[in-house]
Amino acid sequence: MKKFFYTVIMAIVAVTMLDSCLGKTVEDEYKSWRESNETWFQQQMASGQYTVLTAPWDASAKTLIRWHNDTMLTKGNLKPLLTSTVDVKYHLSLYNGTPVDSSYYMTTPADSIYRSVVNQNVEGWMIALTRMHVGDSCTVIVPYQQGYASTKKSDELVPYSTLVFKMKLVDIYKYRAN
Repeated sequence: MKKFFYTVIMAIVAVTMLDSCLGKTVEDEYKSWRESNETWFQQQMASGQYTVLTAPWDASAKTLIRWHNDTMLTKGNLKPLLTSTVDVKYHLSLYNGTPVDSSYYMTTPADSIYRSVVNQNVEGWMIALTRMHVGDSCTVIVPYQQGYASTKKSDELVPYSTLVFKMKLVDIYKYRAN
């Protein structure tokens, strides 16, 4: 019994030491960044410049969108489904303007085109793309909850980042109307 007691005490001490060696959690380390992103997203939502889109599959999943074209001219065009393969042109930056990625550096499958299945992207993109028609250009603001959440994707794309996409839905790949 005495051996068991000492083993438990040693395990507790080891876990405590390991915990203190590891330091802050991701949530602690990026607390200020997360709060800045949340505040900025709320300000954009309240600005009246964006339409709030809610995911049909999750009422708490929100994304902001602002169209840059006359949607009356594209309303008869095709809209992708979650399982559609789409061709999109985009620029991605953080809320503070830091550039992160762009399809304009891509040469395949075509110049400046990013091709993917809608449901294989972050949730915020899925929400926006399923509301767009081919030919629509817009700015989409994706809060971190519908983006990469607490995952670090690169030096620029740190946890809790709000994503700002300037994007155009170019085509729905291999769609054939009968």
